[in-house]
Amino acid sequence: MASTSFSAAPVFLCSRRGLSRSALTPSHFSTRTLSRRGSSLRTRICSKLGDKSALQHRKLGDSDLVISEITLGTMTFGEQNTEKEAHEILSYAFEHGMNALDTAEAYPIPMRKETQGRTDLFIGSWLKSQPRDKVILATKVCGYSERSSYLRDNAKVLRVDAANIRESVEKSLKRLGTDYIDLLQIHWPDRYVALFGEFSYDPSKWRPSVPFVEQLRAFQELVDEGKVRYIGVSNETSYGVMEFVHAAKVEGLPKIVSIQNSYSLLVRCHFEGLLIGGLVNAGARILPKLMMAEAQDVTMSAYEEARNLLDLASHFEIFPEIRASLVLCLKPLAIKKVFIYSFFRQCSVDLVEVCHPNNCNIGLLAYSPLAGGSLTGKYIDINSEAARKGRLNLFPGYMERYNKSIARIYQETSCHSQLNADLDTTPEFQEATIEYLESAKKHGLTPVQLALGFARDRPFMTSSIIGATSVDQLKEDIDAYLTTERPLPPAVMADIENTFKRYRDPAIA
Repeated sequence: MASTSFSAAPVFLCSRRGLSRSALTPSHFSTRTLSRRGSSLRTRICSKLGDKSALQHRKLGDSDLVISEITLGTMTFGEQNTEKEAHEILSYAFEHGMNALDTAEAYPIPMRKETQGRTDLFIGSWLKSQPRDKVILATKVCGYSERSSYLRDNAKVLRVDAANIRESVEKSLKRLGTDYIDLLQIHWPDRYVALFGEFSYDPSKWRPSVPFVEQLRAFQELVDEGKVRYIGVSNETSYGVMEFVHAAKVEGLPKIVSIQNSYSLLVRCHFEGLLIGGLVNAGARILPKLMMAEAQDVTMSAYEEARNLLDLASHFEIFPEIRASLVLCLKPLAIKKVFIYSFFRQCSVDLVEVCHPNNCNIGLLAYSPLAGGSLTGKYIDINSEAARKGRLNLFPGYMERYNKSIARIYQETSCHSQLNADLDTTPEFQEATIEYLESAKKHGLTPVQLALGFARDRPFMTSSIIGATSVDQLKEDIDAYLTTERPLPPAVMADIENTFKRYRDPAIA
């Protein structure tokens, strides 16, 4: 597997290459179809590599689950997809090499009391005709929520405690029509964490949470009863992973075997542990505030804490311009602490390192490898049928980190007043997306081939979770895995990394 080096730091205040939006007509990025150039590339690749008719399978962490490199995502079943359509998609997936599907008690999405549980019911009716031992069934129990109490019989707030976990599992088993779950995941943590595009950790939002040990003990009971085989986490941080691993080791409790987080060309750094996009993209705005902020007298311990952050910045090879600015701000006993924290909390511990087979050995599952559909190019032509049917258009406010980001494209390319005219926009997201689409065209790939080929080839990835609202969509996704050169050629990766150096995680709010 080709490796990619990130040692060369990009220019902090780079001048962005001019983007020719006028050249980006729908014909350049015909959504989810291969261009003639792409078709000839497919022929060359198949001729060169031979018949690649089967998906690869990989061991999930230190479990005995051997999972296909694509896991079927199902969150549209019961909202955008009927039961018949769901069955067609499920059957196609498992007939073409997939052996795993991912659902959740909260599905379908967007979460609504009126539709909750339909996804499981559709899967359950399909499972009746399948050999159960040939399907790796993953589901999720909700984390802390004050808005989803309808999921429980008698609860005002959802928690990840024994009572909530048991009720969730019992109801999931009933809807799915099975007596065991292969992989039970915590959908999001019980404690406060920065989620779903939130830029930084807000210490004021800290709240008491269910101890990690208590959560694991609840899972232990279900494992002992044969209702759950393995456990995992989702939307979790390196801190959370390490706490779960430590608690399991010390107390002799079940160890998590997987983590499911967002990962794509546009959302990389929470997995890879790199300096994330908000820092680079907002740097020109944040640094002046940091430099001009009035000093605030604090204790020596706070000053030393800031010095430690500077050392951490140096360790992670943060750009020299930032280090120099920090040095100027670190005057003895005087530091505007809030800016330092908001700036450097993004230097997270590397999840890839934490989960490495030689360390904690936890399988990495990527959801949204197409960034909510943005990386397919479907939203370039907002009047296309694909864009009108896209979830970002159907459900304003859903996946807001992507929905906000396409608002400006709508404003610039159409007289539509329908969509998000008053939303804050993220131009870096749009520019990065367009650059990736241009790179795909340059190398004779479809946008889907580029995005999924990238996710497929990451050396730390166990499986990507891919949803589809039609068999045709799913076919293209599977074909992208099977027909795109493996690994992506160096020239393709070089273009990806050049874009990434300028736009790191641009979906961050």
